[in-house]
Amino acid sequence: MRRSVVLHRVPFFETDAMGIVHHANYVRWLELARVAWMDEHDRPYREWVAQGFHFATTRVVVDYRRAVAFDDRVAIATWLDWVAGASLAMAYEIDREGERVATARTEHALVGTDGRPRRLPAPRRAGLEALAASRGRQREARRAKTT
Repeated sequence: MRRSVVLHRVPFFETDAMGIVHHANYVRWLELARVAWMDEHDRPYREWVAQGFHFATTRVVVDYRRAVAFDDRVAIATWLDWVAGASLAMAYEIDREGERVATARTEHALVGTDGRPRRLPAPRRAGLEALAASRGRQREARRAKTT
């Protein structure tokens, strides 16, 4: 499992009236980390786009554990959890000074510019599968729930 870590200093505009980071900003942080992971371990996202593909977000789950405030410094770690025929999942840990403040997971479907699902090209899928934390385990669990 290969991780990437993005460091982020919280600007004032990301906070709400209570003085803490508004929950919607965590989703933005996940995207920053996901794109950095792709740059470091797969290929830059812009190359997928140049080939006519996008990874549409199909699911976002964030478990908030502690509040984050203006000027806090957070580290957003991410890794590829699993890969399937036309989809993948990323997992995240967000820490502030060594304290876990949130965990998250996103799922994505590969789509063409027309918005229709596309299978991951075989060579790209094989490369991603080699980087995934759980090879097939999550996909099998999802199938078991639907039967």
